[in-house]
Amino acid sequence: MNKKIIIPVIAFSLIFLVCLELISKNPSIETPEIDFIYSDVEKIQKILAMRNILMSPPSIITDHTVKQYCTFFDNDGVQQFVSYCITTAILDSDGNPLGNINMGGNPIEPNMALAIIQTGTSFDSKTDKIVFVFETMVETLVCDCWAKKQPGGFESVSSWIHAAEQQYRDSSQSTLISKIDGLAQKQLVLEITSSGNSYLWTLIVVKVV
Repeated sequence: MNKKIIIPVIAFSLIFLVCLELISKNPSIETPEIDFIYSDVEKIQKILAMRNILMSPPSIITDHTVKQYCTFFDNDGVQQFVSYCITTAILDSDGNPLGNINMGGNPIEPNMALAIIQTGTSFDSKTDKIVFVFETMVETLVCDCWAKKQPGGFESVSSWIHAAEQQYRDSSQSTLISKIDGLAQKQLVLEITSSGNSYLWTLIVVKVV
């Protein structure tokens, strides 16, 4: 568990202007809200271990490099930074790096979390792991209600991911962003972007004040 991969998220500010954006807004509905906290990374760790996905202990970042690990865009497209961030590395059962799960806000309470997974040259590689990690993020940090609410008309997190994947394949853009608003007072942002000879898949969860 001593092998880590750090995929900086500051690249978001560079690619945001060339994205193809899909926004799915859900009607105002009552949904049990999960007010996620930093210790939820332990819950995620246990769930991922069921599929032989390993997670390193979290590292705390509070210096000027925090923007490389925890950043997001608000509804106005303005990049937001946090003062406190924890980052973990996720690896497969052989110890090969998959990506990171990070969470940030102030030292007391997070207001955002993200998972980022890097695939190889094959667009379809690691899709099953991507779906499982992102589903775990949603069920742990947002709500266990997707099947009931079906935000954006997607019956599952998996169907949302696969729809975005197909849209990306059909697009000539290097980046695709799909958003789900109004689910348990959270905003979900799914991003697919090319990075040299690989692809980056990112899920961002933001608390909506």
